[in-house]
Amino acid sequence: MRLRGLLLATHALPSLAVTAFFAATALAAGVGPRSFLLGGAVLVGQASVGWANDFLDAPLDVAARRLDKPVARGLVSRQLVGACAAAALVADVPLSLALGWRPGAAHLAAVGSAWLYNALLKRTWASFVPYALSFGLVPVIVATMLPGAPLPQAAIVAAGAACGVAAHFANTLGDVEADAATGVRGLPQLLGPRVSTVVAALFIAAASGLLVVATDAAPLSIAAAAVDVVAVVTVLVRGGHRELAFRLVIAAVAVLVAAFVVDGGGRLTGH
Repeated sequence: MRLRGLLLATHALPSLAVTAFFAATALAAGVGPRSFLLGGAVLVGQASVGWANDFLDAPLDVAARRLDKPVARGLVSRQLVGACAAAALVADVPLSLALGWRPGAAHLAAVGSAWLYNALLKRTWASFVPYALSFGLVPVIVATMLPGAPLPQAAIVAAGAACGVAAHFANTLGDVEADAATGVRGLPQLLGPRVSTVVAALFIAAASGLLVVATDAAPLSIAAAAVDVVAVVTVLVRGGHRELAFRLVIAAVAVLVAAFVVDGGGRLTGH
């Protein structure tokens, strides 16, 4: 039961999805076998972020009787989750630096940004900043692993940041009641579900356009943008349906991610 609780506290599915995204992008960009080393560093970093989240939120989760959180359910102790978070963070330093000092420093900045979100910014108007920073750093991390450590295209960095902001606003749509119970008052919560839905849709539209520009209007990017336009219009028209809006925005981000890996991976630096 303790092991199951620890695995749940890593937020396993999102962590594995982020790890797979990093590895697939690196492979598409031509990083080669070192893509799997990147995947290992990302997985450990994601585990540290998930454990830190559940450790820091445990008192409020228990008070709110959140049965979706393993600490609140009694599956694992808060102390063990906290110890694992610290150990994973420490282990992620050499793993990240093994990628090279530039990509390693960028990855540690992304992980640190996520920790800062958990510890402080999720309850402030600046809650979107870590998402924009961490998602925007993805192409920087991958590009600087290439020979000569080139920088990625600014449009791809901006597209990543826009996807991060969209995901942040969309993610709150399904957690309105839980956030209210645990006192989370980030920017989406301050603006409210309806405005957050519009913001998420607009950032999806911006990311779609930026990806088309960065890939020189590659066919898959255009197709992804077209699909996302339909999703954005649907979200804006039926914004009152929070669950539908959440699913559509997350699906739109997934479409962009797929297009980014296939069309954007080889064009990270514009060459």
